[in-house]
Amino acid sequence: MANAFAAYLAEHHHDLDAYLDSFFTEQTQHADLERYLYAPLAAFSANGGKRHRPLICMLAARAVGGDPAHARSAAAAIEHFQSAALIHDDIADKGQLRRGKPCMYLTEGVGRAINCGDYDITLSTDAVLRDEALDAPLKLRVLGELTAMMQRTVEGQALDLGWVQNERFDLTVQDYLTMATLKTAHYSGAVPLAVGAMVGGGSEQQVEALRSFGLATGLAFQIQDDLLNLVGDAGDKDFRNDITEGKRTLVAVHALEHAESETRRELVEILRSGTQDAALLEHAVKIFDETGSIAFAHDYALRLTERAKEELSGIELENDCRELLLSMADFFVERLS
Repeated sequence: MANAFAAYLAEHHHDLDAYLDSFFTEQTQHADLERYLYAPLAAFSANGGKRHRPLICMLAARAVGGDPAHARSAAAAIEHFQSAALIHDDIADKGQLRRGKPCMYLTEGVGRAINCGDYDITLSTDAVLRDEALDAPLKLRVLGELTAMMQRTVEGQALDLGWVQNERFDLTVQDYLTMATLKTAHYSGAVPLAVGAMVGGGSEQQVEALRSFGLATGLAFQIQDDLLNLVGDAGDKDFRNDITEGKRTLVAVHALEHAESETRRELVEILRSGTQDAALLEHAVKIFDETGSIAFAHDYALRLTERAKEELSGIELENDCRELLLSMADFFVERLS
């Protein structure tokens, strides 16, 4: 049976395209500004992913009985931040492709790509400031949520990059959960849902329940992404590059904690090497499997989704929206199947 949330994303994937594009079109009469800034940003935005973050922001507004159109600027702000984060991440990770196309820093140069990402960050606040449909107190509340979200994401990225750079292999599962919650869960689930509920006029109980639901599902989303990179589609361009980049995923951290000394030494060498050798990558995955780390991560994601669903059990929501949100929790952990 098809997942209802997956169908929802497919149906509404392009709903915000024209609005997002309006931030980049007809912004200047200067040909070089168009070439060096607005055109690359417009192209990057047009090559969007599933857009689940802005769509769940608008869904949350409707779930609490509000008008989802009123959440459009906040939804766009979150999507602009997502774009900025991806542009900058590709530089930090030395990525090659983003959604099937060459990374922006490869086509525009590192300096201009950083600058484009910086501009997208400004839109994460400007989109809300421009919105005449939101009154001043609500704008301030939304902007406070968005700036805190950006700060938490940057904190998580600092840990993710720093651990690799400083060759930290002494991390615990709790260390990983702290990093992934900061880096992903706030902006992939908690804040889009909380902000949408705020704009929709939801009660504090509704806002906080949706925030908690989003935090748990956002963390499950990241854990499942880690798993997909290891045991998902072998034809994916990024297949097993988390090992190549030495990422301290939940699977890797758990394996480092539980492997026998010699096996742990082998795994450390692979994670440190930057290898792209398929046999070595396969050996790392074998270690992950034999230490029970893949099963541990999958089970943890499933437990998170069940906990998330419980957050919605005691609050009033529009019935069809509740079902979509519950389906979202399942969708985030069903992507391996």
